[in-house]
Amino acid sequence: QVQLVESGGDLVQPGGSLRLSCAASGFTSDNYVIGWFRRAPGKEREGVSCISSGGESTYYTDSVKGRFTISRDNTKNTVYLQMDSLRPEDTAVYYCAASQFSSSYESRFALNQGMCATHLSFASWGQGTQVTVSS
Repeated sequence: QVQLVESGGDLVQPGGSLRLSCAASGFTSDNYVIGWFRRAPGKEREGVSCISSGGESTYYTDSVKGRFTISRDNTKNTVYLQMDSLRPEDTAVYYCAASQFSSSYESRFALNQGMCATHLSFASWGQGTQVTVSS
């Protein structure tokens, strides 16, 4: 059974930084894409960033490019989202999600085809962690 557990959410001032972690378990191999999504009050769930199984391919939504960095440590089964220069509009509940593939190549292909644009591409979800950016 796949489990995803997020951590690292907090209250931070504008311009500050946070690092979110997503600890994954229950996968049969390392061939899975991890995505970070967020849902702000009154808004639709939004794909923020995704990373392929080996970390070779990544995706960022336009509003976080240059500020957020996704990475993964497969020895720890953990994916990180480093968030710098945070803005009030980044306030949301952040979720990590996973989708498993049969090979690393397939995970990169799917990511490059835009799977991060929709939450429908992901079968497993964590419970979420709150990020609040406010002075």
